[in-house]
Amino acid sequence: MQDPPSMENDFLNRINEIITENISNERFGVSELAREVGMSRSNLLRKIRKLSKLSASQYIRQVRLQHAMEMLRQTSLNVSEVSYKVGFGSVSYFIKCFRDYYGYPPGEVGNRDLNERDSIQTGQFGKKRLILILGAILFVVLLVAVFFIGFKPFSSKQKDLEKSIAVLPFKNDSNDSSNVYIINGLMESILNNLQKIEDLRVISRTSVEKYRNVPVTIPEIARELNVNYFVEGSGQKIGDQILLNIQLIEASSDKHLLSEQYIKDAGDIFQLQMEVAKNIAGKIKAIITPEEEERINKVPTDDLVAYDYFLKGLDLLYKGDRESLENAIKYFETATEHDHEFALAYADLAITYYLLDLYQVEKKYSVQINTNADKALLFDPQLAQSLIAKAMFYINNKEYEQAIPHLEKALEYNPNSALVINILSDFYTSYIPDTEKYLEYALKGIGLDIAANDSITVSYIYLNISNAFIQSGFVNEAEKYINLSLNYNPGNLYSEYVKAYILFAKNRDFLQTKELLIAAFNKDTNRYDILQEIGKICYYMRDYESAFHYFKKFIEIKETQQLDIYPGENAKIGVVLSKVGLKEKSEKYFKNYLNYAEQDRSIYHHLSLAVYYSYHGETEKAIEHLKKFSQQSNYHYWVILFLEIDPLVDNIKDYPEFKRILRDIEIKFWDSHLQIKASLKEKKLL
Repeated sequence: MQDPPSMENDFLNRINEIITENISNERFGVSELAREVGMSRSNLLRKIRKLSKLSASQYIRQVRLQHAMEMLRQTSLNVSEVSYKVGFGSVSYFIKCFRDYYGYPPGEVGNRDLNERDSIQTGQFGKKRLILILGAILFVVLLVAVFFIGFKPFSSKQKDLEKSIAVLPFKNDSNDSSNVYIINGLMESILNNLQKIEDLRVISRTSVEKYRNVPVTIPEIARELNVNYFVEGSGQKIGDQILLNIQLIEASSDKHLLSEQYIKDAGDIFQLQMEVAKNIAGKIKAIITPEEEERINKVPTDDLVAYDYFLKGLDLLYKGDRESLENAIKYFETATEHDHEFALAYADLAITYYLLDLYQVEKKYSVQINTNADKALLFDPQLAQSLIAKAMFYINNKEYEQAIPHLEKALEYNPNSALVINILSDFYTSYIPDTEKYLEYALKGIGLDIAANDSITVSYIYLNISNAFIQSGFVNEAEKYINLSLNYNPGNLYSEYVKAYILFAKNRDFLQTKELLIAAFNKDTNRYDILQEIGKICYYMRDYESAFHYFKKFIEIKETQQLDIYPGENAKIGVVLSKVGLKEKSEKYFKNYLNYAEQDRSIYHHLSLAVYYSYHGETEKAIEHLKKFSQQSNYHYWVILFLEIDPLVDNIKDYPEFKRILRDIEIKFWDSHLQIKASLKEKKLL
């Protein structure tokens, strides 16, 4: 049941009061707000999103900016003073946010107010004065137009590029191969610092690693990774000094925006990592928030010996094979022996144990994962790796709900973490279905590390994205990604039959859909999943003889192999069996279907019961359950496409109440579709 409007207003008013009370505290964020309001962070995120259509952090920023506008209009404070009074530690970041929200910089507030007052009094000038002003404005507009046309080639070159960047594997300039782990560690740390900047899109290490020993040009890599900037690096350790060469390259022009040599004492390695990351961000004009700068500036350990052991372990961790993982543990443990409060080492130790347990039937390392994750959180609760490590413990224990808040918080601290994004994407398609979130994280994921995967894996990734798109009513986008899936792997029959349904969504051509499904089935006649899809299409076409032909084969496979699959389709099979005279067998399938529908705890529970009662002539029950289903949200496009034409609802389809409920379901679906579309566009994912 939804909260009444008065309760919703009271909630937002309370939120506004709390933010206002802490308006000057730049460290007051989502976690602090959740604590003050007495809610879990995940519940707060969901409620604010529902009521305001904004993320919690966006909402807090909006309140700060609204207060800033009031101060600029009603006080004599300057922009710098106001920015600090409303909780912005960086004046440049405040100006950017203000301009994004209001459409002009804060320094223009006084002038804008004056112009507005002047415009109200325009009538006092008389017609002659007004004509002169309009003439002057027209003259200026013409000058601007002439300037724009004359200098268009120049201005187009100055167009801002998306701040997307890839850090290519660093090269070891030393003849001593034993120092490779130090250079790799520098590359990883600089990459990790860049990943903390939300204003950047940073490609994952796994995506760039394949270019380590491959002679590929920058333009070729740019096309593959879809990025505009590259970082190349090389270096060596000479005695107690580190020599590092860094180049920042603009891919489109091959122009070097930064070419610098750094010479630092080994004791200044953390300062080196911070300095390089900030210089790179500065050159491409990426905004670094105060919170991000604080996280970049954080030193992981004061013990350089511990850090050296950590880098050796990290190098092995990224190799990924079982032997390397087992050896990495020894180095991480030695690092924590030298520094008992080394959070990053504890976190990576937990992650390594998790990887050793991954895909194993018997989980051996749950205790080690949990113990080390807890130590990492104890010593640095704001470290993304600490939160990832704890989430991995919950995943290992199949406590999926518990993992989500840790992953969401980790993503807040490291917005470019492909690892976190891909885990969340998997969550919202496999464990806790949510099409909008699945779409969001899947699209973010392919933007960061699609190139890390082989063609077969990429095909399935694009298949899943296409499926998520079509479930939310994005037909054109679904077709685009299903074609990509088939381009990478033409033998992907899952993609073939999903494409058949996407084309049906476009043109409502049952015959074409049936032919495409049969063509896919003929390529592998063991595919009982496609077999039942053909039967289902024939059922919707009301060609019950053909439907029985395919369902009969499907039933034989189910019974022979004792498979308990597709229980939600038993009602359709029951209808077909009844139509061809197999009444007793039909009743058996309907009995199994009713048992399934009553046990179903998904959002489709009431819809499943509605179609059952409709077929059996219990009209009131059918309408009541359908009405309850209409109160759900996040249901799939297939409901909109097929419910009205489903033979199971023949007994109620002419009832005005059925038509009204169906209309409500459609309106709600398309409202949700528009909200998802707006959200994806705002996040530049669509």
